[in-house]
Amino acid sequence: MNEILICRELTKSYSGGAAAIDHINLNLNSGCVIGLLGPNGSGKTTLIKMIAGILTPTSGSLLVDGMPVGPQTKAIVSYLPDQTYLNPAMTVSQVLDYFGDFYRDFDRNRADTMLAQLSVNPYVKLKTMSKGTREKVQLILVMSRHARLYLLDEPIAGVDPAARDYILHTIVNHYDPGATVILSTHLIADVEPVLNEAVFLQQGRISLYDSVDNIRQREGKSVDALFREVYRCWGN
Repeated sequence: MNEILICRELTKSYSGGAAAIDHINLNLNSGCVIGLLGPNGSGKTTLIKMIAGILTPTSGSLLVDGMPVGPQTKAIVSYLPDQTYLNPAMTVSQVLDYFGDFYRDFDRNRADTMLAQLSVNPYVKLKTMSKGTREKVQLILVMSRHARLYLLDEPIAGVDPAARDYILHTIVNHYDPGATVILSTHLIADVEPVLNEAVFLQQGRISLYDSVDNIRQREGKSVDALFREVYRCWGN
């Protein structure tokens, strides 16, 4: 199995504060859905932004599909940020056109299929939609690329349970075989059924990385139960 991500002593520090990511070493394989799990402030978004090429590491190295982060890796990484970035005055169809012009690997047919499943009118402006529908449209745009690595930062935060089910269904059924999905969240119970592997972050460091099957077998409990136990102790 090929390694899609390699981190060596990867560190990101901000001026006047502690390291958000603190000398982590991590090898992630292709072809699986990986949960990047941790409470708010644990470093999840910082790590994802470094992989996406939005933030520059303070020290250490980071390779995506064997390449340093740069234009070549950005062409194979599809990134969903934790905040909406689309122009609310645009229609869904205009956004699809924009993605089609900007990304060579954007699959318009895939996007249209998912929008039809969602019963979204492509000529409706984003500003007229509910928050949950806008977030689903944004996810559809990201998952309609034929990427090697999908980075999803809190894709189910702030949406209702029915929307969460749709989003998780979209993630599992619309990423390319051989690609990898890194899904950042603190809502473990919702995402656990779709995860193959889990990475626990604690104060910018990796406290656990294993397959979810190994975690359940070794710990005798779900990933969600272990998460609650670990971070309850940390909080105390």
